[in-house]
Amino acid sequence: MAYVGIQTQKRVNNLRSTILLMLFPVLVLFLAYIVYWFAYASALGSDFLCKNALIYFSVNIAPYVIAFVGIWFLIAYWTNTSMINSAVNSKPLERKDNMRIYNLVENLCMQTGMKMPKVNIIYDDSLNAFASGINEKTYTVTLTSGIINKLNDEELKGVIAHELMHIRNRDVRVLIVSIVFVGIFAMISQMAFRMMFYSNLGRNRGSNNKGQALIYLIVIVVAIVGYFCSILMKFAISRKREYMADAGAAEMTKNPLALASALRKISGNPNVHVGREDIAQLFIEHPLKEKKSFMDGLFATHPPIKKRIEVLENF
Repeated sequence: MAYVGIQTQKRVNNLRSTILLMLFPVLVLFLAYIVYWFAYASALGSDFLCKNALIYFSVNIAPYVIAFVGIWFLIAYWTNTSMINSAVNSKPLERKDNMRIYNLVENLCMQTGMKMPKVNIIYDDSLNAFASGINEKTYTVTLTSGIINKLNDEELKGVIAHELMHIRNRDVRVLIVSIVFVGIFAMISQMAFRMMFYSNLGRNRGSNNKGQALIYLIVIVVAIVGYFCSILMKFAISRKREYMADAGAAEMTKNPLALASALRKISGNPNVHVGREDIAQLFIEHPLKEKKSFMDGLFATHPPIKKRIEVLENF
């Protein structure tokens, strides 16, 4: 795989990311309309249903859906740091705790004119790392104790440079936004299932309740479809960016073989415990054991690490 210029990749990926992120609220509105349309059809069943339903939905329902998405986004957007730290059980790593890591991060930041991000550590023997944050106050590079202890300085520079490239290219902001919107569909699915199983449908079997059961079933199906589509969007965002971060790290350190060596070691044990699957996409290598089936490869959040190593070795 041959690389085009890093700036070209950055522009193309940022355009794709913007388009995909715009599709999230559009998808929420579309799925909400489908649910409303079926509910409206069940109640009226008229020939001019589509026209009336669309008008009523646009005026009376869509603003509430947009407000819900906006409120959910704002809450998750500003609480993402604590959410991620809780999911991976990371702790702040102070300068006095590990001067070696701080020197590596600081030197790379000075070299590229970046502000020094926070540094966190996960006390785990696995080899992995990720970057997170939405602005300079929250940007963080997180490393496992395993990767700190088992990689040499050149390999660690490659890994840290990779994560700094995610920050520099604003990949972390895009990925966090995708996590936020995926969470919306997860919540809708959970609410639908709870409404289905904790309502009084099981106790009363009148025609009204049959209609309610149909509506709840539609909500569940639509929520699952929406969640599935949002995951596909998330994968499209994250997979392309790993190659770009690898290329940026190779240019930053002038040593692509060191990052290739680091990725080879990481591939042997990336399996740090992560409390949430959506947060796992932030890591330099997905922190679950690699699967071999076609479907697992199709829905993987990261490109195969062997291909990444091959590209770096031919950089």
